[in-house]
Amino acid sequence: MKAELLQRVLRAGRKTFWVAAAVLLMHGILFTPSARADDNIGGHIGFVLPLVTHAGGQTTNLGDNFAIGFPLGVTFKGKGRMAYDLEFVPSIQDSPRKTSLTVHPGLVWGLGHHWAAGMRVAFDINSSQFGFTPLVNHSWPIEGHFFKAYFVEAVLPVRFNRPQGGPSTNPVTFGLHFGLGF
Repeated sequence: MKAELLQRVLRAGRKTFWVAAAVLLMHGILFTPSARADDNIGGHIGFVLPLVTHAGGQTTNLGDNFAIGFPLGVTFKGKGRMAYDLEFVPSIQDSPRKTSLTVHPGLVWGLGHHWAAGMRVAFDINSSQFGFTPLVNHSWPIEGHFFKAYFVEAVLPVRFNRPQGGPSTNPVTFGLHFGLGF
């Protein structure tokens, strides 16, 4: 029993190590130390609703199994249209009742006229799921306030679920993320 528990802890520790290493590597590659912090660092807060999910041959919607996430991100803007965005998404699901945390680093490109598109990788902590999330974002500026814009973002999380001793479900979800950028 103790050996099995030790093995689980070691597996979780290795996964956390590799997630942290990937995040730090992306940060080291994309962050420019000579950039002025007041112009090149921002962030966002908000909530995300997974509206429709298809997993394991079943399609469910928000009314079948309520879930909500609360993304919090920090953004490092480059000199061009690209930005590195590191997002953490704690979430709550109704049935079965559970909480989770997704580490969600990615790249976002400004398309002009307050539109952006991007791609994130996703690491679900203490879970057998990992994947990616394409996104399209539209924002509206806010003048003279700490928050610089409010936005809506369409997201399409694709996850690869490989649980030990269970079936692979590979969920695909369409969701909407609403938030404030600063």
